[in-house]
Amino acid sequence: MARFAEQSRTTRETDVRVAIDLDGGEVRLNVAHGFLSHMLDALGRHGRLGLDVEAQGDQDVVDVHHLAEDVGIVLGDAVRAALGDAAGIERYGDAFVPMDETLAHVTLDLSGRAFLAFDADGFEGDAHGFRVHHLRELLRGFVNHAGATLHVRVLAGRETHHVAEAVTKAFARALRDAVRITGEDVPSTKGVL
Repeated sequence: MARFAEQSRTTRETDVRVAIDLDGGEVRLNVAHGFLSHMLDALGRHGRLGLDVEAQGDQDVVDVHHLAEDVGIVLGDAVRAALGDAAGIERYGDAFVPMDETLAHVTLDLSGRAFLAFDADGFEGDAHGFRVHHLRELLRGFVNHAGATLHVRVLAGRETHHVAEAVTKAFARALRDAVRITGEDVPSTKGVL
């Protein structure tokens, strides 16, 4: 059974479409912000996802905040839709990812309950206007719409580019593990997620 979904969102601030295949495929991106595109490329490749994202927004007028947030929202909607009833998934995933001086740890539960713990604030600088708090907003949008619990910790690091990239790659690997089919039943004592 295909685990594919396509979702979109259009507001006065952004126009976002995400298609995702949880079982793999190509990564195709048309994203109006270079560093956000770089993070989505890392998500698709390290998550071993088929990922097609078209995203335009008001980043030239405001900043990348709205675009990052809405990409997270639509990504969460797409993952939730692609999971269907979530029968057979592993449900949990976690990963440590080093990147030079940076070490990130991400733990994920596709529980149906939205919660984000984000211990990655306060790092230096930006990457083409993208700061660590923009990644937080992307992940907040994701958890709220995917119904996921996500804990992000940066154990070492100095600057935004490496911190954001290590967190994104750790998120990708945790998501890859959480969506894997490892059984037949919904992994919950309740029988549903």
